[in-house]
Amino acid sequence: MTQTLAANFNLLNEFNILRLICGLFLIPHLYAKFYVPAALGFFVAAGFKPPKFWMYLAGAIEALLAIGLIFGIFVTIAGAVAAIHLAVAAVGVYRVTGKYLWNIGGYEFCLFWAICCAVVAMHAYYAGGIWN
Repeated sequence: MTQTLAANFNLLNEFNILRLICGLFLIPHLYAKFYVPAALGFFVAAGFKPPKFWMYLAGAIEALLAIGLIFGIFVTIAGAVAAIHLAVAAVGVYRVTGKYLWNIGGYEFCLFWAICCAVVAMHAYYAGGIWN
């Protein structure tokens, strides 16, 4: 079932709220990858080689995922890829800090949003299939 653009932004629909938040929360991280020089340090510390390539690739992936989630385009796929992307980020954070709690630099934040994106993907799949 395909929704209209206006229906994708109906904030009386709790699924829309979760989907929008999942997409909107990617924007600050996307911004950081292109405009905050310290972001490259994370990719170096996490062992990504070459780090600059992986940082820009992650930024490009986040841009596509944010567009898909915010505007309700291929939500099942965007949510599933976002969940995987954030799970990889969680592993990267764990490799750098070895901590769980987000307030001390751990991977909890990434894991939480990975789970939220997985829920978005599952809901979209059951609501309309893989291409929903």
